[in-house]
Amino acid sequence: MRFVKIATIALSLVLTLALSVHGETIQSFKPLPIHEKTTQEVVQTLDRHFRRQDINDDLSQRFLENYLRILDPTKNYFVKSDIAEFEKHRDKFDDDLKKGKLNRSFAIYNRYNERVITRLQKVVAQLEDTEYVYDFDVEETIPTDWEEAEWPETEAAADALWQKRIKAGMLSLKLTGKSEEEARTTLYKRYNNQLRRMFKQENEDVFSTVINALTTLYDPHTNYLSPRTAENFNINMSLSLEGIGAVLQSEDDYTKVMRLVPAGPADKQGELKPTDRIVAIGQGVDGEMVDVVGWRLDEVVEKIRGKKDTIVRLEVLPANSDTSKIISIKRDKVKLEEQAAKKHLFNVSDGEDVYKVGIINIPTFYMDFEGYRKRDPNYKSTTRDVYKLLTELEAEQVDGIVIDLRSNGGGSLQEAASLTDLFVDPGPVVQIKQANASVSRNYRSFSPAVYRGPLVVLIDRLSASASEIFAGAIQDYGRGIVVGDQSFGKGSVQSIVPLSHGELKITESKFYRISGDSTQHRGVVPDIQLPSLIDKDKVGESSSSNRNALPWDRIHAAPHEVYFDIPNLLPWINERHQVRVKTDPDFIFLKEQASLMEEIKAQKTQSLRLATRQAEQARQEAIMLEMENRRRKAKNLPPYESYADIRAKDEEEEKASEARAEATHIDPSNDPLLQEAGQILADFIHQLKLQVDDEDGSKVANF
Repeated sequence: MRFVKIATIALSLVLTLALSVHGETIQSFKPLPIHEKTTQEVVQTLDRHFRRQDINDDLSQRFLENYLRILDPTKNYFVKSDIAEFEKHRDKFDDDLKKGKLNRSFAIYNRYNERVITRLQKVVAQLEDTEYVYDFDVEETIPTDWEEAEWPETEAAADALWQKRIKAGMLSLKLTGKSEEEARTTLYKRYNNQLRRMFKQENEDVFSTVINALTTLYDPHTNYLSPRTAENFNINMSLSLEGIGAVLQSEDDYTKVMRLVPAGPADKQGELKPTDRIVAIGQGVDGEMVDVVGWRLDEVVEKIRGKKDTIVRLEVLPANSDTSKIISIKRDKVKLEEQAAKKHLFNVSDGEDVYKVGIINIPTFYMDFEGYRKRDPNYKSTTRDVYKLLTELEAEQVDGIVIDLRSNGGGSLQEAASLTDLFVDPGPVVQIKQANASVSRNYRSFSPAVYRGPLVVLIDRLSASASEIFAGAIQDYGRGIVVGDQSFGKGSVQSIVPLSHGELKITESKFYRISGDSTQHRGVVPDIQLPSLIDKDKVGESSSSNRNALPWDRIHAAPHEVYFDIPNLLPWINERHQVRVKTDPDFIFLKEQASLMEEIKAQKTQSLRLATRQAEQARQEAIMLEMENRRRKAKNLPPYESYADIRAKDEEEEKASEARAEATHIDPSNDPLLQEAGQILADFIHQLKLQVDDEDGSKVANF
């Protein structure tokens, strides 16, 4: 025992000496008395979760696995001996948590803290050493799928892995056009900043990490909010970034874009996309780009936020790409009127007749609650605005309507129910099941339908929550055809519970469609599938990052009417759809893009040889140029000479897109998915005309 104590002291001295160059020593974190009380409150409150779980040895083991995954997701810091040591306690965390005792959990964090600091010191020292040469002519690889990785056997194995990580980072920067010296400088700043931030951690940060390792075992949306986090609810809970309008989350060392706020600055600008990873941030038109890889989410937020009308520049890496780009966005606040539903008219043909189609785009389910409470007769809401647009479209004698819910992340549940009321007669809209298994059907349609004509609802992977409730109800009632991509799958309801220290956001109920199907996890599956470039493995409730997402299930269906026999009409409509997309240049291009993305994603390793990576990049650009020119030739457009022409044209189109967004303009001619939704609607109308007779004509009063 005496030898162990001496060895421990010696190790501490070594670490202290190693850090003395920076004037810092490694801090040893300890749980505070308030943490013990709060932990017990969290454990008691979790008994109200929709997914009740026993705090037992099984949960203890899963807690340890989740905790280690949160701390070291890419298995870069711990070594196997660390894991073996932690595993000795794998059955004890349940008892610790119930008693509020966190010493074991904090000890793991302290080991992590030591490993990270000593590793970053080595990396910074090596990057600072200009005599150290990196060889980019050696053909070696690094894994890209860290899920399959194992912990390094020894410190030497960890050193070898980090040599590859540094080379991979430098190589990615070189491929963006940086010199080796510039790449080295960027990485030096990146890791040095991470090292400085490690010394700024507090006991509160450790406590939040430990408790969230427990809460996220229940589902991804159940989270502990520290007092500091709770004060900034909009940023740290909903992650809605004031300034550019984007929903972000941390993933590994990156800050990843999950979705864009409709009508927000980033949405209008048009270049930032879901799954983009933010690697650097600059202020103004020419401010220094600050590398933010490895930063905490709240730190990235602080860099992005700023005064209205100022410029922030984001350097982003698109998914499955080594080539970054810089996006300039003017900060602004999202105005309610800019998120309002808007309409457009265009003509489509079924081959025999030409139909006038109305489009209603709904970016979000909004309601001016303050105006409603003040009884303002002109308060804005989704339903009120869509009612007005429906009245205008019917006055223009449209033959059918497309409701565009793409990228609509939800909003007011009440608005989803009242919007459904415009299209169906009185009846249930959604069912809500509580943790105690009771089911309510209080959200209903109460009035006769305002619009009874043919309807298509267009969704995508970013259509979530309230959007899924509306689309699911339209599908279950047989009221219209749902087309697009499988929706997000956010079918759970959270509430905030105050604690002695901070708050707990907890999932207490789930949404179910009137068919009895949950919208959770599976989302809404369209009647007719359209191609998508959004990676389902990275976006959505069923994505690989949401390990503990609540599952899809069913309850009893609610009695409801069925308007049209959609299943009987679909085979003919889908056959026509398939014929069109096989020859349509835009759809062929979309499918080829999706295929190329899948090919890139399937690669499990990445070469660290510069010539190999340059060849891969050139090949991909050549493939994209060939794909684009096939599309242009089919549309009688002049071909591009090089991939640089595509980039230049993209920039032009993005500026035009921003201008159109400012003018709230809908342009089906530049939107093949919307154009095809109109074609499907035309085929739907054609089939309904054939079915109308004296017995059921009342259900399609427009005919």
